[in-house]
Amino acid sequence: MSGTDSANKQQRDQAAPDLAPLPEDWERALAIVAHPDDLEYGASTAVARWTAMGKDVRYVLATRGEAGIDSMPPSEAGPLRSAEQVAAGAAVGVSVVEFLDHPDGLVTNGIELRRDLAAAIRHHQPEVIIGSNYRDRWGDSGPWNHVDHRELGRALPDAVRDAANRWLFTDAGEPWSGVRWIAYASSPAPTHGVDVTDHLAAGVASLLCHRVYIENLGDPTFNPDSFLSNSCQRAGERLGVQYGVTFELIPM
Repeated sequence: MSGTDSANKQQRDQAAPDLAPLPEDWERALAIVAHPDDLEYGASTAVARWTAMGKDVRYVLATRGEAGIDSMPPSEAGPLRSAEQVAAGAAVGVSVVEFLDHPDGLVTNGIELRRDLAAAIRHHQPEVIIGSNYRDRWGDSGPWNHVDHRELGRALPDAVRDAANRWLFTDAGEPWSGVRWIAYASSPAPTHGVDVTDHLAAGVASLLCHRVYIENLGDPTFNPDSFLSNSCQRAGERLGVQYGVTFELIPM
């Protein structure tokens, strides 16, 4: 093999997709995250694809994000961010958005949270749970992840098992053992991806629904369109498509 051929092969190998497509042989997914806006930095773009396919996707949020706007008291921020989340869900075809009303910033992986999560899983009976990054950091050396993300994300596998056990939380609905996977969005260790080439605009629209929250982040340069386009383009390269969203898939 010539030097040129070897270099070309190396370039192709480096560009080759390294993520498998996320399985889509399911009918209902339940997204369970900590805050309004957690889903809109990528995952909601995949949700737009799934609802366009006729799949049933529903949202459950542990908090209303009431402690997330420094300039606004929780009594005002909670209702505002809840409304922004309902609008964000509607932008990608989600009509069921529920809130568990755990305190923002104080979500704790314990019995109370597991009970509420198990009850939601039993009620909605999903085949797939969509979560958010549960790892300590955003990447190997990235910023420290929010405590609510870590606590909730790590509670999900236990809650799935709790939901299937008829002897646990007997007052929280009938057992449900149909969850096949948890798909964690925004994970620094993704295993699968979703082609969202035809649904990027819907994802951007869902993120834009968090207008007041984004305006109060303190970064006037943040552009939702550019952010999602760039992140989905990078993910798409790992799938061999124009735009993608990545997930860490945990079999249950």
